[in-house]
Amino acid sequence: MNAMKAAITAAVTDIVYRSCLYLDNGNWGEFLNLCDDSMIYSIKAYSVEIRRDMEYLSHNKKELGTLTEMLPKLNSDHSPLRRHASVYTVDIGEDGETATAVTSLAVYQNMHDGINSHIDSGETRLFLVGKYLDKFKISGESALLIEREVRLDTRRLDKGTHHLI
Repeated sequence: MNAMKAAITAAVTDIVYRSCLYLDNGNWGEFLNLCDDSMIYSIKAYSVEIRRDMEYLSHNKKELGTLTEMLPKLNSDHSPLRRHASVYTVDIGEDGETATAVTSLAVYQNMHDGINSHIDSGETRLFLVGKYLDKFKISGESALLIEREVRLDTRRLDKGTHHLI
């Protein structure tokens, strides 16, 4: 691998992992700074029952900004989520101006007292599994997210829990 490809691969991998850290900590602005203005963010899962994709969320960067401003005001589950990601592949476009990445994703939820009375408080549970299917805009040795599809294997999500995964 030549030096430029190695630098782009490192930049893409860094953005994937930083995005997890920022989302874990609710640093929405920092997450959005990793995104190009053209960014599209979606959460999808395939339903075997209806034999088609279900779309839980699809927003552009501006809509994500509005959503994240509203999150503290929404009646939603505030139990913290922790993303554990492993970048499987980074592929750089032939033109050197785009890249894609496939990342395995497991998200754990740390339950707070009184949130879900049927679950012991303080318990950590597996919340969902899936993949990030990311596309990046490359400029020199830097990258910005232009598309993130969160492709879920888990299809059942509680209300108010899937704003940004």
